[in-house]
Amino acid sequence: MATVTAVTPQLKARGAAPAAARDVTVTDPALVKRAVKAAALGNAMEWFDFGVYSYIAVTLGKVFFPSGNPTAQLLSTFGAFAAAFLVRPLGGMVFGPLGDRVGRQKVLALTMIMMAAGTFAIGLIPSYGSIGVGAPLLLLAARLVQGFSTGGEYAGASTFIAEYAPDKRRGFFGSWLEFGTLAGYIGGAGLVTLMTALLSSADLLSWGWRVPFLIAGPMGVIGLYLRMRLEETPAFAAEVEKAEAERPKVPLREMVAGQWRALLLCVGLVLVFNVTDYMLLSYMPSYLTSELKYDETHGLLVVLGVMALMMIVQPFAGALTDRIGRRPVIAAGCAGFLFLSVPALLLIRQGSLLAVALGMGALGLLLVCFTAAMPAALPALFPTRVRYGSLSIGFNVSVSLFGGTTPLVVTALIGATGNMMMPAYYMMAAAVIGGFAVWRMSETAGRPLPGSAPAVESR
Repeated sequence: MATVTAVTPQLKARGAAPAAARDVTVTDPALVKRAVKAAALGNAMEWFDFGVYSYIAVTLGKVFFPSGNPTAQLLSTFGAFAAAFLVRPLGGMVFGPLGDRVGRQKVLALTMIMMAAGTFAIGLIPSYGSIGVGAPLLLLAARLVQGFSTGGEYAGASTFIAEYAPDKRRGFFGSWLEFGTLAGYIGGAGLVTLMTALLSSADLLSWGWRVPFLIAGPMGVIGLYLRMRLEETPAFAAEVEKAEAERPKVPLREMVAGQWRALLLCVGLVLVFNVTDYMLLSYMPSYLTSELKYDETHGLLVVLGVMALMMIVQPFAGALTDRIGRRPVIAAGCAGFLFLSVPALLLIRQGSLLAVALGMGALGLLLVCFTAAMPAALPALFPTRVRYGSLSIGFNVSVSLFGGTTPLVVTALIGATGNMMMPAYYMMAAAVIGGFAVWRMSETAGRPLPGSAPAVESR
């Protein structure tokens, strides 16, 4: 990438142009693609672990917790899983401001190392039968490391891509971040499904469960290599140059109180994005099995098929946000979940494979409205000086309070009311909040990021 200074004839005719109008970043296509790959791989690793942990939870319960009560083992396993969400905001508060101070590339390299180390470490932990209570404690420690590092991952990766991409194609390049999410989840869940089919229960319990976690080691090395090869984003480099010295520390107060309106919009957008995301990809397999008594294997295959469909549509939807704007696409997703959640869930409850696939497919395509638009829309809420920090705080607070708790809250609502339509009502409520946030946000497609020079593809 290069920053050039150019004055157009139109500007000359009007007189001297402001510096911000004359400075233009010309992007390097090869460098942009490398940045997208490096950022997306980190997201893929996070969700690879998510897919593995979710679908091998019963086996992990037997490995790490006392035998006797399978339900207690499973609850303990998911308790360790949920612990990672508790520390995500803390990770965001540490890595976000650090990324605004020392650079996006350095912090993203650090989060990649921590994520890979935490996941790899799970594959090395001895069983409860070998070391007793030390096993679940080590599992919890590894999950906390994962959660803490994840707190700086999504905001950093989306900021990284947004600051590298040309203004007119930011939606397209940003959409590949969630492509990595879907690929990682499919890879993790698919690998567990394959190993469950190929290995006996005894082999899976004794050593097979370790294999998916140990794969994180090589993945982490590749991701670290890709991220270390990248230069700092031009937006951050320009911000450092403006300071003409070591960057002054931005107070946490400025990232919150100084950006309160953008933070509230961020929380609302992330709420509808993650409630619907976790509902479809995390909760619905359990809903099909436990509430509707659907065959577990068929339920998993349907979810994996929906994610594959989303991957195919994702880049095209990202390009669409560049053409018509982020707001119309996100608004369409909110309207879709508001009016189609009940019909889709009624289809799913009908029970036949075709009906379940149609209902889940409809929800998946609506979710693409968010997965395609959010990686470009969220970084554009904040100026360069506080972008990483403010986005990390807003994103992780919203995910921890609303997204990660979705399966638990919906299960409790069904238990308290006996109403099997609660998943639809919950998504509709999230859509209303998201719709209000879309109404209040500004359109950012095709425009420079706040505090950054325009970014173009050619001189």
